[in-house]
Amino acid sequence: MVNGRNVERRTILKVAGATAATLGMAATTGCGGDGGTSADGTVTIRYAWWGAEDRAERIKKTIALFEKKYPKIKVKTDFQPYLDFWKKFNTQASGGNPPDVFQNAVGFLRKYDAKNILLDLSEQAKAGNLRMEGFRAGLEKFGEIDGKLLGVPVGSNSMALVIDKPVYTRAGVKPEQGWTWDDFDAGMKKIRDKTGRAGDSGMYGVMYLYDLYLRQNGKSFFTEDGLGFTEADLTDWWTKAEKGIKEGLYADPKKVVQIKPKSALAGELAAGEFTWDNFTVRYSAEGKSEYALAPIPTTDGKKTGQYLGSLMLSASKRTQHPKEVAQFIDFMVHDPEVAKIMGYDRGVPATQAQYDAFKPTDPVNKAIAAYEESLVEAGVLEPITPHPSGADICESAFLRIAEELGLGKRSVGDAVKQFFTESKTALGT
Repeated sequence: MVNGRNVERRTILKVAGATAATLGMAATTGCGGDGGTSADGTVTIRYAWWGAEDRAERIKKTIALFEKKYPKIKVKTDFQPYLDFWKKFNTQASGGNPPDVFQNAVGFLRKYDAKNILLDLSEQAKAGNLRMEGFRAGLEKFGEIDGKLLGVPVGSNSMALVIDKPVYTRAGVKPEQGWTWDDFDAGMKKIRDKTGRAGDSGMYGVMYLYDLYLRQNGKSFFTEDGLGFTEADLTDWWTKAEKGIKEGLYADPKKVVQIKPKSALAGELAAGEFTWDNFTVRYSAEGKSEYALAPIPTTDGKKTGQYLGSLMLSASKRTQHPKEVAQFIDFMVHDPEVAKIMGYDRGVPATQAQYDAFKPTDPVNKAIAAYEESLVEAGVLEPITPHPSGADICESAFLRIAEELGLGKRSVGDAVKQFFTESKTALGT
């Protein structure tokens, strides 16, 4: 989804560091107060999202195009950094006043559906106000939960290993499709020994990577109503992480914390970092080296466990303008001019029309497109793991507790127990 390393957690934490900005008029009480319809029939809808300031400027331009095409629909916007966005959204939703349409991610679909907040967009699709054809790689199914259409993808991304290419070259490490975790571990040692740099920034707190590892081994991070792995599984994962830190294979967590918000990869503390493929742009902006996308290591040399993630657009069940909201979503995911403005800011465009409309010319975005195309061609993509209500809390706990483990504030046993305790509470299991 969506939005530091993984939509949908590193992705969102790094986005959370962006400076707050607000575009257009502030959100008003209710859906436009009087129902959002003026005397001349003009309808006003509220649109909220999270992201950095560059995203805000791009979205402002796309809204101008939308309002030109639909002069009877006006869009009020509300933009926040990630953490502030959800605080405000939760306050609005609790008061019965969520935005008409908003940016969303897979980890929140069941949560907010259970709270009766999300509009099932299926009826709008049937009515012809929202087209659900023309999506790439099965992405039209991404927002379908329990038979309801709760979100529409705007872009796709997949987990990848972003590497400092010159460092990997100096160490003689050549990651290739189908390489194993044993190959990866051997590569980390080569990088450490030949370049004096840690091989990885510390993968042990990336929930979406651990999900891939579990999927490679016949399990998953989540089931539809709980966790899909055991305390013994996580103990093995975090024991390996602790050992890797001590051996210098993973970056020193204390140093990683000191250079935030810059990443360990761009800060030259590590030669690689697992994250979403479209975040390669970030490293190029932060760092001085040349960065490339490498494939996910495997357990058996074949199965990566990968899927396409995505940010999406969802609608409020309380909106008084479901047709106009559906038309807005349709425009944002299908119109070619939107793709030319947004580029890969929210991932690789989800629909084929938008994908074809934006042809990147810079090396970084060309590499992102090539990487996703290679996943489709290799046939490694699978359906995404279901996310139960409370998944976002589990994700946050996983990252936080893993960092505490890395900093020496918790033992492996204590970290595992703490995670399962918090997760059981969040998931109601």
